[in-house]
Amino acid sequence: MTEFLKIYILKKWWLPFLLFILSSLIFLALISSKNKTLLNISDYFFLFTIILLLIAGFWQLIKGKWYIGILQLGTLFVGVLGLIFISSFMSMFGPDTDTFADNLKLPENVKLEKPIDTRMGDNFESIRPDSIKQIIKEKTDFQLYNSFQPGLYEYDLWIKSKQNGIAFLKAFEITQEIELSAPRLKERSSMRISNTNDSIKKFSTKDDFTIYEGDWGKPYGARFEIWFKPDNNGKEEKLLEKNYIIEGWMR
Repeated sequence: MTEFLKIYILKKWWLPFLLFILSSLIFLALISSKNKTLLNISDYFFLFTIILLLIAGFWQLIKGKWYIGILQLGTLFVGVLGLIFISSFMSMFGPDTDTFADNLKLPENVKLEKPIDTRMGDNFESIRPDSIKQIIKEKTDFQLYNSFQPGLYEYDLWIKSKQNGIAFLKAFEITQEIELSAPRLKERSSMRISNTNDSIKKFSTKDDFTIYEGDWGKPYGARFEIWFKPDNNGKEEKLLEKNYIIEGWMR
């Protein structure tokens, strides 16, 4: 692998340069796409070429090839800034490509809650309000929180469990029963639950998860379900559900 990198990536300085240009063009071409799979592939490919060009640029500088190294790092710097500018410009002034929530209305005769806002700490970690952190629950419950951008969420779970396992979320748009952000939501919202010795204990997500359907400023009703899968290969069980007014994440 080391020899492969030296021969085909580092010595052939133009290869990571061209791969970065190619990934940038693909990123721009798909920036308005609705295909989540293609968008994810494009994002990962772009990130890969950034790392590759960064390594190649510093390698050229270490080898004393200043002109090539500066060219590679300069292209990387200008390219990333340019794509950030173009993406920001398109998100503010470009056409709206996520139409999921355009014709959705908040359901009537359904109790809807709003996620509680968190504040950001010095290290960009989300901090729950003190009123929630000190609350005591007497039965299984969960609370959804807005993270630092619309469409990004976290949650707390109060649960009494006699076994170890994994808790996770499923989400559905209420009026059409469309499952949201599957299957990624299960992975991103999973948290490990330990035996609570027959008492209620609070567990919290360590990172946010994303609801991709919809866009900023387009609220709709979503049903969030808490599911639990025990470690002993037992059957997944739905513990409870709550309805929230949410927004999707703007790419």
